[in-house]
Amino acid sequence: MSAQLKLEKQGHIAIVTMSNPPANTWTRDTLVGLKELVNELNADKNIYSLVITGEGEKFFSAGADLNVFADGDKGVAADMSRVFGEAFETLSDFRGVSIAAINGFAMGGGLEVALACDIRIAEAQAQMALPEAKVGLLPCAGGTQNLSWLVGEGWAKRMILCGERLKADKAQQIGLVEEVVEQGKALEAALELAKKVEDQSPVAVTACKALIQKGRTGTINSALPLERELFVTLFDTQDQKEGVNAFLEKRKANWVNG
Repeated sequence: MSAQLKLEKQGHIAIVTMSNPPANTWTRDTLVGLKELVNELNADKNIYSLVITGEGEKFFSAGADLNVFADGDKGVAADMSRVFGEAFETLSDFRGVSIAAINGFAMGGGLEVALACDIRIAEAQAQMALPEAKVGLLPCAGGTQNLSWLVGEGWAKRMILCGERLKADKAQQIGLVEEVVEQGKALEAALELAKKVEDQSPVAVTACKALIQKGRTGTINSALPLERELFVTLFDTQDQKEGVNAFLEKRKANWVNG
């Protein structure tokens, strides 16, 4: 774990704060650390959701430090693109619910980490962009694919090919973020949403998330039989029995995440 990546646990919620002032840029160490952290949280049955945010009031994250690529070393480029991809793909595959609390500028790899999350909440002053082509590069950590999936090909091309930067209200309008809150309130709103996850069966959430995201790579015809199969598989879990009986007995369910 890097000192530039802080972890706090509040009950069933893990809060990850990017802490690399002044712009919370990603380094090789923090990317490796993020992958390791998510894997550790996946193994912690007490954690149901993950909230990621940036330290300070101006930046969520400005992405990669371009000094890393200044000398044009292809070996460095290959290594960084790999660790970027592995970190954010691991985050995308987190078994629980991941929420990005976008508290400021989210640029390049800073937006890509938010795109790897399940849900995005942005503060009103936040701005978002994938400006890599302005410096002769491209988004290599899922940006071209995840952005297109969320907002459609047209808006993805405006942002990536034309370098268009979006303010929070426009980002919400096109579906890039699900909620906009006033300045300083993104983390609070994300924690409120994460708290709602605690009412859901963790094993059911994991199955539902896998099915929803399967639509990105498969067809509905392949997903529907799997949906029915996973429904039946849940009957092997303690949480299925607990959830149904808690409802019938009019009490709060006591999940064990198994």
